Amino acid sequence: MSDLPPRVLFGAAYYHEYQPYERLKTDLDLMAAAGFTVIRVGESVWSTWEPEDGQFDLDWLQPVLDGAHERGISVVLGTPTYSVPPWLARRYPEIAGELRTGERMGWGGRQEADYTHAAFLFHAERVTRAVVARYADHPAVIGFQVDNEPGLWLFRNHGVFQRFVDDLRRTYGSVEALNREWGLVFWSNRLTTWADLWRPEGNTHPQYSLAWRRFQARLTTEFIAWQAGIVREYASPGQFVTTCIDYGRPAVEDDELAARLDVTAGNAYYEPQDALTLPDPRTPPPDRVGNGAWTIHQHADRMWSSRQEPFLVTETNANHRIAPHSRAAYDGQWRQAAWALVSRGAQMIEYWHWHTIHAGAETSWGGIIPHSGRPGRAYREIARIGRELGTAGELVAGLTPDADVTLLHSLPTRWLMQEHPPLARQDGSGDTDSYHAFFDAFHRGAFDARLQTRIVHVSQLVAQPVEQAVEGHPVLVVPGLYVVEDATLDWLKAYAHAGGHLVVGPRTGYSDGETRARVDVQPGRLADAAGAWYEESANLLDEVPVTTRDAGLTLQGRPAATRWLDALIAEDATVLAGYDHPHFGQWAAVTTRVAGRGRVTCVGALPNVDLARGIMRWLLVERSDQWYAVPDSVTSTGATARTGQRLRFLHNWSFTPVDVRVPVAVTDVLDATSYAPGDELPLGPWDVRVLVEN
Repeated sequence: MSDLPPRVLFGAAYYHEYQPYERLKTDLDLMAAAGFTVIRVGESVWSTWEPEDGQFDLDWLQPVLDGAHERGISVVLGTPTYSVPPWLARRYPEIAGELRTGERMGWGGRQEADYTHAAFLFHAERVTRAVVARYADHPAVIGFQVDNEPGLWLFRNHGVFQRFVDDLRRTYGSVEALNREWGLVFWSNRLTTWADLWRPEGNTHPQYSLAWRRFQARLTTEFIAWQAGIVREYASPGQFVTTCIDYGRPAVEDDELAARLDVTAGNAYYEPQDALTLPDPRTPPPDRVGNGAWTIHQHADRMWSSRQEPFLVTETNANHRIAPHSRAAYDGQWRQAAWALVSRGAQMIEYWHWHTIHAGAETSWGGIIPHSGRPGRAYREIARIGRELGTAGELVAGLTPDADVTLLHSLPTRWLMQEHPPLARQDGSGDTDSYHAFFDAFHRGAFDARLQTRIVHVSQLVAQPVEQAVEGHPVLVVPGLYVVEDATLDWLKAYAHAGGHLVVGPRTGYSDGETRARVDVQPGRLADAAGAWYEESANLLDEVPVTTRDAGLTLQGRPAATRWLDALIAEDATVLAGYDHPHFGQWAAVTTRVAGRGRVTCVGALPNVDLARGIMRWLLVERSDQWYAVPDSVTSTGATARTGQRLRFLHNWSFTPVDVRVPVAVTDVLDATSYAPGDELPLGPWDVRVLVEN
């Protein structure tokens, strides 16, 4: 992070080569007037860089970089390897990815190439070296984005499968060991030779499923790390290397991927307009780009989690997204989203994209500038953000966001639940977003309780001594951690005994790292510390109401278990809540028990929004933060600047103006207004205040 400019970068992806007429000077002048400090270029047009095999056209970007540099706008240069040219597909059809064995993907979109294939790698290296060598020394270039949104497909090409077999052979050593570790006695799946391993299309074995997904993610990490290594041969010490991560991709392990790069960069798309209103009583359906103000914060928390440090937002809403999500933000909402991301550690806000494209698959995906080329409402709204970031300057760059609770994230569990979903959709089919249902319930519950969250990956957490973890993560929530090693569960138990508050969500600890069901009493290896256990679970067709059984837990609204229930038996624990149901009423919904110097709390059901919010409020019932009491439409988030100064961000997610009573002396970073303790600070509709404590 030390190589990034000491300010929040602000700009957009810019594709001058897509424009139907010449307007470079006009575009760059408008960018400069809007306070742009960065643009991303070049990542989508391999056929423009190399129109024929070995024939390069590299000079067309020079005027863009020169013009940006003249206006003080930096450039992130992309490599075009995710968008393969037609001549390469025509000459080497064998590089096409296969989503089913022997069935090549058709060409005409993007990311269709098997990026492990030698022919693809040869040409990818050649174009990468040509582009980067040409422009690495340009004074506008501050960094490089290799590829774009990698890991879209799970390839089943012959070479990929054979590499998978070789990987298993190196890992397990023998088919006998694989038979034992995977339990292949089941359904006569025992192997007698490595050649017996079946193709993934017919697989129903969970151990195979998880190994296959882990392997695919490693291929993506290997490819991006390989390309980053090439770029670093040309990059100067002050230039960074990254890629744009789409966190929903099936073959991405973001912590391992980001560890091979210099900084995390990713997408933060959200649903605007009424979806951002607070308070929000809805339980929105799953949406790949997020639905609700809480999802903007979760996008930021996920990007922070990749390297546990500030990050770059490579793409976020410039205007309406592509139909059927064609909704542009209300006035003020672009500003709200940008400052929310900055408050959670964003060191760059970059919109996708500058101008609305006139032809191609994303013609109806709105840019900052519409098809007419005339700056309008979106430009004016976004330009205001640019001015404000310029005013705030270095103070808001590279913030460390506050965290009241920490959520433990598990990609292996997510992969396993995608292949073998424990939850059902309304039509009865398996819900491939099952892990998100468990994880998001607790993350949204924290947001609705007006708490700030930190997300950590399992490997990041258990690498810490438990005493250090207790200090940095005093409340640790573990939702749905189904795939988990014995050593991790033992670490979690030690964390609680060392003084941490461990919150165990449903399905946690049920299987080991190979997805084999444990023979322990559930939750595996944690039941004794929790003082509670279960032996049966249930998918729920309807919500089951939950009521308090202990005065310590206050629940409001209509708290309920939804979709899943672990039948908790409180053996040596306090029952905080139970079920109002003639059958499920015999079991506990929420239990808690002192364990050593800490505490273990078990949540036995997938909570609805009211239950999750109540549990999260109980976790920090003695919260001392003076900024906690705010109107229902307001969020109050804190962060620490590099200088050590304390910042406070107030958002009003509503059309209704409100006032917030200021508990300490602050100064508005953007207009220099000072407020004394007890003063009323006004927030207009969809308004944001950035405050520094005096």
